[in-house]
Amino acid sequence: MNEPGELEKIINDAKNEPVLRLEVLAQLAGTMGRPAARSGESNNHIHTCYSFSPYTPSGAALAARRAGLDVAGSVDHDSYAAASEMRAACALLGIGVVTGFELRVSLSEAAQSFPEKTSLMLTTHKLNNPDSIGIIYMTIQAIPAPAIKEVEAFLAPIRAARYQRSARMAELANKILFPLGLPEIDFQKDMVANSKYAEGGTITERHLLAAVSRSILSQVEPGLQLIKWLEEKLNIVLSNSQKRNLSESQNPYLVYDLLGALKSGFLDRIFIQPTEECVDVRDAISFAKKIGAIPAYAYLGDVDESPTGDKKAQKFEDEILDELIPVLKELGFPAITYMPPRNTKEQLLRLQRLCRRYDLMEISGVDINQPRQSFRCPELGLPEFRHLDDATWAMVAHEALSGLDRRFGLFSAENSLVKMPLAERIRRYASIGRAIDIAEPGSLKKQAELSLLEK
Repeated sequence: MNEPGELEKIINDAKNEPVLRLEVLAQLAGTMGRPAARSGESNNHIHTCYSFSPYTPSGAALAARRAGLDVAGSVDHDSYAAASEMRAACALLGIGVVTGFELRVSLSEAAQSFPEKTSLMLTTHKLNNPDSIGIIYMTIQAIPAPAIKEVEAFLAPIRAARYQRSARMAELANKILFPLGLPEIDFQKDMVANSKYAEGGTITERHLLAAVSRSILSQVEPGLQLIKWLEEKLNIVLSNSQKRNLSESQNPYLVYDLLGALKSGFLDRIFIQPTEECVDVRDAISFAKKIGAIPAYAYLGDVDESPTGDKKAQKFEDEILDELIPVLKELGFPAITYMPPRNTKEQLLRLQRLCRRYDLMEISGVDINQPRQSFRCPELGLPEFRHLDDATWAMVAHEALSGLDRRFGLFSAENSLVKMPLAERIRRYASIGRAIDIAEPGSLKKQAELSLLEK
């Protein structure tokens, strides 16, 4: 039998087929046994190799289990291709699972239906998108498994438009790289071939910046020479943490660290606004509800340097949050998702108060897309955030039950519990999620009958 380290390489190799990764994961899971106890921690926002990440779905599930998480959730940009493998991997490892995707959506048409002041707020303020005004990030999560074909059809034109935009941005990057004596980027060889586009994945800005990073590193020595080159040739102002990472000797994460520096200090020079791939926000919300999923606005909040080192200190929606939240509710969002490690407790307590006021579900997650990040979210152990554990398990139940019948969805108008207050309904669903025994096929149906079919 292979050593665990060799098995992990197979599990996290994106070139291997999902069937092989799962077969090898099953071997490793057999040696681990089931989790001894629940930690109260989860992560509902893990990116995989199907957008940009060092983790395959099986590898992400394994990392989540090893970090002590009770639940792992895959959320790829404009892609749902990780979902089937993620579900199977989490089942092998004995942890809960939530699947979904993240996308950019346009506010421009929806804004016209609001009074002028609100319309201006939606179209002239930077909300939760560091790169765009009038375009926001949202997630569609807890998608029932039978909806996969509908999701793929919805995402196909979005993925295609993003593919074309990425190719045009690569051309812009080459106009800067070539005069500096660097190898030009071949879109097909350096980006598409290093993605999972052919298997339903997405080409992202990170694929482009990884290609730029490799081009730079082919000509510039890591360490102080690289730092000097970035500052003098690309005029990038590096933070102390970026300099520290880039100056590390034998740095195994060098491409990711350089990518982060380029994202914060170079991307805006080649960035093309994603207008063609951004559907109307109302259409995205409507689609999510139609398939029995949960659409959520992704709160960003004002920050200093981001935890991943790839975003500048910026102001986002905090200044207008009191006015924004009721507008999001009116647009049809039933939930807000946020990252507890990213923001201050004061920011998040304010957000929580607004969510309670407007009856919005709170969803937590930590945006995982590079190997330096921790899968953990210890903030969930604090009294102020323990309700997020209930929300996660409620999504586990929602995804599973909606797969049986979309009327069982947490927000379904046909749900027998629909008149129950949201907080109480979430607690009811959380108890279902925790009680589901993934090793017992009849467990889910039994929980549905016991907990939802009762009036």
